[in-house]
Amino acid sequence: MTLPPLRLKKNEDRRLRAGHLWVFSNEIDVARTPLTSFRPGDAVEIQDNTGRAIGSGYVNPGTLIAARLLSHAPGVMLNAALLEERITRALALRERLFARPFYRLVYGEGDRLPGLVIDRFGDVLVVQITTAGMERVRAELLEVLERLLAPAAVLLRNDTPARALEGLAQGVEEALGTVPERVEIEENGVRFEVPILGGQKTGWFYDHRPNRARLQAYAPGRRVLDVFSYVGSWGVQAAAAGAASVLCVDSSGAALDEVQRNALLNGVEDRVETHRADAWDALRELKAAGERFDIVVLDPPAFIKRRKDIKEGEQAYRRINQLALTLLAPDGVLVSASCSYHLSRDALLGALLRTSRAEGRELQVIEEGHQGPDHPMHPAIPETSYLKAFFVR
Repeated sequence: MTLPPLRLKKNEDRRLRAGHLWVFSNEIDVARTPLTSFRPGDAVEIQDNTGRAIGSGYVNPGTLIAARLLSHAPGVMLNAALLEERITRALALRERLFARPFYRLVYGEGDRLPGLVIDRFGDVLVVQITTAGMERVRAELLEVLERLLAPAAVLLRNDTPARALEGLAQGVEEALGTVPERVEIEENGVRFEVPILGGQKTGWFYDHRPNRARLQAYAPGRRVLDVFSYVGSWGVQAAAAGAASVLCVDSSGAALDEVQRNALLNGVEDRVETHRADAWDALRELKAAGERFDIVVLDPPAFIKRRKDIKEGEQAYRRINQLALTLLAPDGVLVSASCSYHLSRDALLGALLRTSRAEGRELQVIEEGHQGPDHPMHPAIPETSYLKAFFVR
């Protein structure tokens, strides 16, 4: 099928030919292919300055990322057939890696489906659609998911800020069946109830699964502090692995209620305590009280959401890691994580080094973690690699 052309300026095709999937608005030759001639989500053939096809994708004339490639072949449309092909491939990888159906099924560009995230909680799916192009095929997507997985329920968590940037309405919607308030999953041998209706994002963060598995080796007999605990994914797993005690800190009372629920579910409620407080305030209070922990887990939300916030965000990571170090017992282990794409791996490591020197302590990096394999990184798109974690002694 011949698609309307979207032509690039001279030399703006290099990154795409190297494998990237994004076209920025300032790369488009609007004199020959005006963006105003397209509607959000229109299919296009992306061409270089001479008119040679680079690939097929879809466009949104009102956004900074003005087009996204679906294929480096011409004439490829985002339709039910393409969705089924790529979701089937994504499913095959997850079924090869995970014995039970608890994982991120589709990770956007990492699975060659830009604008789509799907988390699987057994027979319940939580779907996030973040681009106008993917929104165009919502009905086809739901049909494909029913055909491939026969889910009991599908929840559309389309309440992300990214939708506003695309000019899309935000909201949460039951697209199929009756979505339960909570679903039960198992991760690293530990059971959790996940609040998919009222929780953060899709309700659970599968990306840290391998890092939380690593933590279990350090936990037996130790005193653990889990900061930004959310529903206890780190802390409850540490307790289940034999930690002597765990203190989970979060600013959300609802999240801490879920921590207690999950501790009870695993029979470790006698070794898990919760404290509702701002993380910064809690760390200062614990320091003032002379508390010490064998393990401190820092897994904060993204402190750097935009490039212009890098300097301020890096300072925040340094300050909170320095506070955490003051609470570590001798030979203690700090698990320091960041989900900020704009904070590089080296910047986080540098922050740990500087804070340790400021505290007069020597650090050993004993393990380094990344996002799990159900969040596959696209080698040409550094933005798909965002998670980093250091285990330091």
